[in-house]
Amino acid sequence: MSNGQGVEPVRVFVATWNVGGKSPHSGLNLDDFLHVHDQADIYVLGFQEIVPLNAGNVLVVEDNEPAARWLQLINQSLNKSPAVYVFNSPTHPHDNRSVGLRGLKTTATTGGSLFFPKYSLKAFSQTFRTESGKRLKTCSCTSELERKYGKDCCFQCPKSSIRDDESSSEEDDEPNSFSTASSTKHMKYSLIACRQMVGIFVTIWMKKELVQHVSHLRISCISRGIMGCLGNKGCISVRMTFHQTSFCFICSHLASGEKEGDELRRNLDVIETLKNTQFPKICRTPASGVPEKILDHERVIWFGDLNYRIALSYSETRKLLEENAWDALLDKDQLKIEREAGRVFKGWQEGKIYFAPTYKYRNNSDTYAGDTTKSKTKRRTPAWCDRILWHGHGIRQLSYIRGESQFSDHRPVCATFLVDVNVPHSRAEML
Repeated sequence: MSNGQGVEPVRVFVATWNVGGKSPHSGLNLDDFLHVHDQADIYVLGFQEIVPLNAGNVLVVEDNEPAARWLQLINQSLNKSPAVYVFNSPTHPHDNRSVGLRGLKTTATTGGSLFFPKYSLKAFSQTFRTESGKRLKTCSCTSELERKYGKDCCFQCPKSSIRDDESSSEEDDEPNSFSTASSTKHMKYSLIACRQMVGIFVTIWMKKELVQHVSHLRISCISRGIMGCLGNKGCISVRMTFHQTSFCFICSHLASGEKEGDELRRNLDVIETLKNTQFPKICRTPASGVPEKILDHERVIWFGDLNYRIALSYSETRKLLEENAWDALLDKDQLKIEREAGRVFKGWQEGKIYFAPTYKYRNNSDTYAGDTTKSKTKRRTPAWCDRILWHGHGIRQLSYIRGESQFSDHRPVCATFLVDVNVPHSRAEML
């Protein structure tokens, strides 16, 4: 470790939830899901199927309105803020329809659902960014590099909002029609990143006093769905430098299916994601050392609906479930089998699982859907589809649990980590 540098831990909360194509109702309380009493420094949240994976969303234009709803609900829990926008019409908790937000500019109406251009979600997300969050730079160099190469050694983000591989003009040319009476200065957490790719949605929040130490934030999307190129399956990766440590978060929805051999398709999704994810180079000088590939980062966390199943029949699985024979079930878990064989996630770690399989449940019930499904072809064997893994040193998992919300046919899975961050001694007291 270089002189003038110390190591400080930050508390990172990571959660994944396949919400089954349902848009959240305004009364959905996320306090338990987010474990708000723990007050993590960073919240990394990944959702799958925030919209139905139908042809309209996959092939035409994705519906951004459910993502806006999730952002508002997350903000209400993290910042204890009232809703800043009112939905056009109330929805019942079990209503699966999607209705618009006042002020969101619509471009098309299909089957009663409103669809919005990408800039509308971007404009809406600005509501949840503190001033430091809005001023995040695409790149900031260390003082050492500045001394060596001068103050103009990096490309600077012209309007200081978080940028990814899209043109900055997309958001800047569109006026933000959203406003709120409550000042962002009262917010405890600031949104620093959010991105949707069809049904996959990633959002990252951070204590507002820490945001100033974030730089080199980039987002990459890989589609692995229909024909290997559509976004109904795939991943969203977010990379950033926090103080002097590189982070990468990957939220994925891998290939589905419980036929023999389907696990190989999931393996391929992981392999292709690691191979093809490339974060754009954003520094003029190669001396910056900003990683461009996932595994080049120091702290990496992968989470999502990985869709790995249990390699047993439905009756065998149910028998072991009734006996709470977790170890026997886990021995037949496809992800465990594939990892131990070295075919996928080699060198990655996962915490011990002490919770029941998270898929597939009946709607609004604690009963597995297969218990009431007569057709064997439609019956799904319970499985630990929803997982969180990590790669790299300096990551300690404090908890690995599932939530018990009955909102969808999946149960959410959450993990809390203490992650070591390299911090200049002069800034160590900030953490």
